[in-house]
Amino acid sequence: MSLIQHLINGELVNDSGRSADVYNPSTGQVIHQVPLASRETIQQAIDSAKAAFPAWRNTPAAKRAQVMFRFKQLLEQNEARISQLISEEHGKTLEDAAGELKRGIENVEYACSAPEILKGEYSRNVGPNIDAWSDFQPLGVVAGITPFNFPAMVPLWMYPLAIVCGNCFILKPSERDPSSTLLIAQLLQEAGLPKGVLSVVHGDKGAVDALIEAPEVKALSFVGSTPIAEYIYSEATKRGKRVQALGGAKNHAVLMPDADLDNAVSALMGAAYGSCGERCMAISVAVCVGDQVADALIAKLVPQIKALKIGAGTTCGLDMGPLVTGQARDKVSGYIEDGVSSGAELVVDGRGLSIAGNEEGFFLGGSLFDRVTPEMRIYKEEIFGPVLCVVRVSSLEAAMQLINDHEYGNGTCIFTRDGEAARLFCDEIEVGMVGVNVPLPVPVAYHSFGGWKRSLFGDLHAYGPDGVRFYTRRKAITQRWPQRASHEASQFAFPSL
Repeated sequence: MSLIQHLINGELVNDSGRSADVYNPSTGQVIHQVPLASRETIQQAIDSAKAAFPAWRNTPAAKRAQVMFRFKQLLEQNEARISQLISEEHGKTLEDAAGELKRGIENVEYACSAPEILKGEYSRNVGPNIDAWSDFQPLGVVAGITPFNFPAMVPLWMYPLAIVCGNCFILKPSERDPSSTLLIAQLLQEAGLPKGVLSVVHGDKGAVDALIEAPEVKALSFVGSTPIAEYIYSEATKRGKRVQALGGAKNHAVLMPDADLDNAVSALMGAAYGSCGERCMAISVAVCVGDQVADALIAKLVPQIKALKIGAGTTCGLDMGPLVTGQARDKVSGYIEDGVSSGAELVVDGRGLSIAGNEEGFFLGGSLFDRVTPEMRIYKEEIFGPVLCVVRVSSLEAAMQLINDHEYGNGTCIFTRDGEAARLFCDEIEVGMVGVNVPLPVPVAYHSFGGWKRSLFGDLHAYGPDGVRFYTRRKAITQRWPQRASHEASQFAFPSL
């Protein structure tokens, strides 16, 4: 059993204190141990970042971008190796892992445009012999705390952009599946990133609190559950830090009577059961406008759910692997039991699944509930597992009210052929990311990702243009070079044109 290490100042470092087990969720076996960083280790990473910052911030943006170009090439060359590590520690299928990495690489590509996105604004002669411009300057040492469900993609939402903006970055990935995250960081070192600009420290709440409390850390990015997002936002902003904390979700898909039902079913299968539902953008509620739509949807879903190909994630050609831990599997099973107890109709029960040769793995089949109502716990809370709930409503307005009343506002979509209905939905729905006949409306890298309401704490979304704004400070400079022959009297009124 190997020990995964921290990456600090370009070197792999052990921590002599506590450690945690890393499982292969397909077998249920411990395959690695990961150190849980002490405050001293966190401070070591902070000190190395602080020391590297002056030289890195003064490195031309074009040279920073060149590092990212080489990094992109190394990521593509190591796709199979990275995907294997993701699948071994998270459980998602190899195909899903490769797709995750590709979406992460898109953000590296955006970071390659650093000379363009950082060039600022300039105005000549805003007054007599006066020029003005805005400059986008880095914050200094910044940090990111990332979740288990996307160990490659979510870190790549953060540090490539933060780094090309001139910052030094400390990453605290999930301790559940850290190997792919560490490998990717090492590839960035191989691409020519100077020592100290990126550090990876593993840990639990103690490491998070150390980053929150460190005065040298100027900004924190987070993706995870709403309670932790709210905690990080509250504690870090209290200390004057800039924070973007992305929390939980309960994503609804509205099916109109005119929807292309076959395509909608195919989309829902992937959106609800892909990656075992362990996605913040997973569709977990299908809102059917009319009983006829609901009955037809369920009739088409049931055979496809029962036919899902489930097994060890490292086996090619599967639809689903296991959940990330036994605790996660048991939690989702508890939600299914709660749904039955509260009166929902369990149409397909995924519990009790056993995979031949992997009987100790953390497997759960796809589950489907019908006649779910808003007061039920399975409707209100984020299950984060392969469970789809069907809610029946009488109109589009009722569907929209249902969504707008929910505490989360991360993602949603509508399936319809009616442009008027789609436009109304896009205009009036109180959700940050909206799809029309697109089940997982995850924005491309040159837009920005983020929800509304209790799905996001902070003013700026992740990556894209909002990411540039988050990782930089605007400095406005006004400059005058008076002509030698001119002389002006003192002016005591507030200056104006």
